[in-house]
Amino acid sequence: MLKFIQLYLVVFASFFIIDMIWLGVVAKKFYKTQLGSMMAKRINWAAAMVFYLLYIVGLIFFVIYPALGQESWFYAFWTGAFFGLICYATYDLSNLATLEGWPKAVTAVDLVWGSALSAILATIGFLYGQSIF
Repeated sequence: MLKFIQLYLVVFASFFIIDMIWLGVVAKKFYKTQLGSMMAKRINWAAAMVFYLLYIVGLIFFVIYPALGQESWFYAFWTGAFFGLICYATYDLSNLATLEGWPKAVTAVDLVWGSALSAILATIGFLYGQSIF
C-alpha cells in the first residue's frame, strides 16, 4: 500500500503541476477567449481536486500497473494517450452534444491535451514505478 501511495503522489504532483502550467499560463487566453462567459469567475477547487484524485486512480489502475506488468514504457505512453483521449472525450463531446455554444475548438484542443498529458503522466508513473516495485 505504501508503494501505491508513493506512486500516486508522484503522478498526482506531476499532473497538478503540468496541468496548472497549461491552464494557468500556456492556454489561459485560449480558454478565456473560447469560453467567455461560460467560464466561472472562480475555480471550484473542490470539484477540480475530486477530478484529479479520481483521474490518477484510473490512470494507475488501467494504464500504469498494466505497463509495469509488461515492463514497457512504450505501453504506458500509448495506453496513457488512449486513456486520456477517452476520458477527455467523455467530457468534451458530452459538452459539445448538450451545451449551446460549446466551441468545437475547445473540444479539439482538449482531446489533444488530454491525450498528451496522460501519455506523459503514464510514462512518469511507469518510470517511477519501476524504481519502487
